[in-house]
Amino acid sequence: MTIDSHGFPAPPALVEHARRFRAEGGTPARPRVAATVLLLRPAGDDFEVYVIRRVAAMAFGGVYAFPGGGVDPSDSAAHLDWAGPEPAGWAGRLGVAPDAAQAVVCAAAREVFEESGVLLAGPDPSTVVGDVSGDDWESARQDLEARRRGFADLLAGRGLTLRSDLLLPWSRWITPEFEPRRFDTYFFVALLPTGQRTRDVSGEADHTMWVRPTDALARAEAGELTMLPPTLVTLAEVAAAGDLAGVARASATRDAATPITPRLDLPADGEPRFVLG
Repeated sequence: MTIDSHGFPAPPALVEHARRFRAEGGTPARPRVAATVLLLRPAGDDFEVYVIRRVAAMAFGGVYAFPGGGVDPSDSAAHLDWAGPEPAGWAGRLGVAPDAAQAVVCAAAREVFEESGVLLAGPDPSTVVGDVSGDDWESARQDLEARRRGFADLLAGRGLTLRSDLLLPWSRWITPEFEPRRFDTYFFVALLPTGQRTRDVSGEADHTMWVRPTDALARAEAGELTMLPPTLVTLAEVAAAGDLAGVARASATRDAATPITPRLDLPADGEPRFVLG
């Protein structure tokens, strides 16, 4: 799929679904707030991003994406040690109220631990935990994933502080109105902490890999990898930053509050296309 300033081609099945939705006067589903994280690590003079392929039985099954998921009700009520910008500061970057901003940031950190085994927390505001792949950590991760334990409780029990400063806001995408399942997703980037490693631990994925953004885009263009437009656009954006320092600089001026919602253009003559706006 080629995405340019004119948008990108719309698959025939989606076009038919959109036409039916409009003809029937469908009511858009309310988007669920979600967060996703691009984990990055150095790779020689370049860098790599961690992607997972959703299992076929899930929504968006067979599609490569970044670790992430929906905001949990406990994410906004959590009382935990916090390093980095306060929720009020995050509110300005994300365009929501402070409690909603805390929920999004907590969800991003929680989901990346649940789905990749990487924990963005440390004993104090200036450090990060090391290897968290041991059996005791895996048991804690499983309890968190099964909602037998909350994220704040997990961190407090180990005397850890959430490092919100390790999450860099990037963008915000909302699913098109005609889709039955919609998400209002905040995208973040984060550098893989020293001493930690990703692990294929999520029951929602059947394949994981580290890949250079440019290689991922080339493989998607060749039809080897299936990715949704938000993933493709975000990969192109981080690749354009050049290196990890460039990604960090770019994040500082990114608009992560204004949502991007692909809009389906159905001209009377011509190819139906999604337009980004």
